[in-house]
Amino acid sequence: MIGAKWKHVLEYKKTTIWQIGAADMTYIIGMVSQKGGVGKSTLARMMAREFVAGGLTTKIADLDTQQQTCTHWAGRRAEGGVTPELQVQSFATVKTALAEAPRFDALILDGKPNASDQTAEIAQAADLVVIPTGQTVDDLHPGVVLAHALRKKGVSPDKIAFAMFKTTGSERENAAARQYLSEAGYLVLEGEVGVSTAYGSASDAGKAITETSFRTLNERASKLAQSVIDKMAELQERQVA
Repeated sequence: MIGAKWKHVLEYKKTTIWQIGAADMTYIIGMVSQKGGVGKSTLARMMAREFVAGGLTTKIADLDTQQQTCTHWAGRRAEGGVTPELQVQSFATVKTALAEAPRFDALILDGKPNASDQTAEIAQAADLVVIPTGQTVDDLHPGVVLAHALRKKGVSPDKIAFAMFKTTGSERENAAARQYLSEAGYLVLEGEVGVSTAYGSASDAGKAITETSFRTLNERASKLAQSVIDKMAELQERQVA
């Protein structure tokens, strides 16, 4: 039951977790991308950590059975005794992953890159689809192509959002990337995750990017996490209305 359990408040708060809604449902978030290495699994792990820290029962369904990035990361987290404990499981199909949904408040589907059929399944099943992207056209263009393809499959553009990853810190480049996505017709979430060795070190230790040793980096990542929560709240309000 989502409503009462969404109590965690991130530092950059606009929407508190309990405001997402009181419906007896599992919230499903799809993390998808057209290419690898853009931050999809990193984003999935961050959101799982924030949800669990807020009291939400959560599972990551790792659908990339070859790489199993989230699954291996969860093993490092368990070995290191990092808390809160997060549940991650590898699944061969979206269907088998979705069978787990009733047992959790939130299910995060971390899909394969370049997997058009699976990606479409994830997007159609999800309440919110997040596409991480970098700032260059080499990253932006494939992301937009993917978003357009999902729309052709019947996925509403309202539930597609882009997240900025591996940014350079250049305000001009960041603004240009955001404009590119906005002109393509898509929402760009607030906040961004820049390039930092500290994020990589945190991942190596089984930690999320909101769990680094640097407060500023954690706050930047938390801002993006909060934006995801705000978008979820907006979509929930529309469903209730």
